Amino acid sequence: MLFLKPAIHRKEDIDRLANSPLQPGGAEPEVIYFGPGMHYLEETIFRIPSGKTVYIAGGAIVVGSLVCDHVQDVTIRGRGVLYLSDFHRFSAFRGVRIMFSHHISVEGIVLLDPPHYSIYIGKSEHIRIRNFKSFSTRGWSDGIDMMSSSHVEIDDVFLRTSDDCIAIYGSRWDYKGDSRCITVKNSVLWADVAHAMNIGGHGDYRRGGDLIEDIKFSNIDILEHHEPQPGYWGAMNINVGDNNTVRNVCYEDIRVEDFELGQLVDLRVVFNEKYNPAAGKKIENIEFRNVTYNGRNENKNRIYGFNPERTVGGVTFTNLRINGELIRSAEQGNFDINEHTYGIQFRIEES
Repeated sequence: MLFLKPAIHRKEDIDRLANSPLQPGGAEPEVIYFGPGMHYLEETIFRIPSGKTVYIAGGAIVVGSLVCDHVQDVTIRGRGVLYLSDFHRFSAFRGVRIMFSHHISVEGIVLLDPPHYSIYIGKSEHIRIRNFKSFSTRGWSDGIDMMSSSHVEIDDVFLRTSDDCIAIYGSRWDYKGDSRCITVKNSVLWADVAHAMNIGGHGDYRRGGDLIEDIKFSNIDILEHHEPQPGYWGAMNINVGDNNTVRNVCYEDIRVEDFELGQLVDLRVVFNEKYNPAAGKKIENIEFRNVTYNGRNENKNRIYGFNPERTVGGVTFTNLRINGELIRSAEQGNFDINEHTYGIQFRIEES
């Protein structure tokens, strides 16, 4: 095991530690260990090679960003803090970046005030995030965002973010392709701005859009949703652009507290001129099961298709409860549903 004492770590020292051999006679890779104290990465970025474990101990504060780029079998864990609050002018900094990689695990650490995403996943698969906590304060400081990625499991996280807590997209920037097989469970989400859960905004519109499918959110508490712009309302949001199709999404056992400004549900096929060169294609097979909301429910929950060819269909609300009442109809739940939709149902299942 390699120990990093509190210090300013030069690039050559990090490279030497990161490329060190396995322990003699052992099958496990070396552990790069940040012990208690302050650790300043000289170039603020630590690129982790394949097969390494980075352990940030309780009492350790690492100032900088951790990057997994074209690597595999990497673990980032511990009980310490990754700290980015001093990088006010560098919006490109993210807490943990996972790009073109697979079999990556992030567990236990706390992230403080990234200028941009807390964890950013691009064109990667078999990613596991567990017992992760993040607090952000600046614009576009999302929690965990995924582009063109699959087989992602997010479990037991607490996110208080100043933009989306969780966002799932198709293609964006250098990352091309569909997103699928993503689960978020046993977590607490607090969005000071924008959505707690956001799906569908970006895709490869030139090639007919992407498919975003097989997504499940379960056992989640939403503590806040505050968005000044009505176009971005929705604690649980699917806004599909760029010729994308979103299908097979389940929200189960979701508890939503009263929030400052927004709406509970927003399902729309949209053309957002700010972000989308093309409208979305379709939203289908969406299930809300055992969702409970205690709040004002002042703003209408929207379910909108874009036109007769770009529709929203097969949306089921089972045991939706608002302020203690089981919702049996769109009118009772304050839903606005346009003519480009089909198969919208409100069901009650006796326990």
